[in-house]
Amino acid sequence: MVGMTKPLHDLRVFLSALRRRPAAIGAIAPSGPTLAGLLASVAPSTGEPVVVELGPGTGSATRALGRRLPATARHLAVEIDGELVEHLRTAHPGLEVVHGDAAHLAKLLAERDVQQVDAVISGLPWALFPEELQRAILEQVGAVLAPGGAFATFAYVHALPMGRARRFRALLAESFDEVIVTRVVWANVPPAISYICRRPVVRTDAG
Repeated sequence: MVGMTKPLHDLRVFLSALRRRPAAIGAIAPSGPTLAGLLASVAPSTGEPVVVELGPGTGSATRALGRRLPATARHLAVEIDGELVEHLRTAHPGLEVVHGDAAHLAKLLAERDVQQVDAVISGLPWALFPEELQRAILEQVGAVLAPGGAFATFAYVHALPMGRARRFRALLAESFDEVIVTRVVWANVPPAISYICRRPVVRTDAG
């Protein structure tokens, strides 16, 4: 009974957040376990890693990370929606939930004595964001990602031809030295691919 109740509760919380902030949610359902596991795979499974989620929603990737991360890990999640923040704090007591905007990631982490992280996993709806917001968040990710760290996010297959989705893909190529496009996760609703990015590009102003 408990196993049936929790997914239904998560779905109700998700739909409530979708009604309040459709432009901040950008999905028709929480990410499925296969996609969540693919995203979580970039996080270290040994040592004392620091891992951050952006836009964790109801916690699909959070659960996958919980299964992968060692007990010595530090796991933070940045969520802008207040109701989802409360849901995450209740459903995942060991998770450090930060109520804030991913566009201010470095500041939010510095306030918690975190300067660098080993992995960033994003559930943000990039295709719905204007270019300046996409760029601002990716710059923040690049600023906090430790050498050897990885950034993972995803895109829905049906949205890939959209202008903002194409622009985001090009922006990833500008922002990281390596961008790997994974296989399509057909089991997800809707089907999705993920981007695995490493080695942020350091830009210098020409003056």
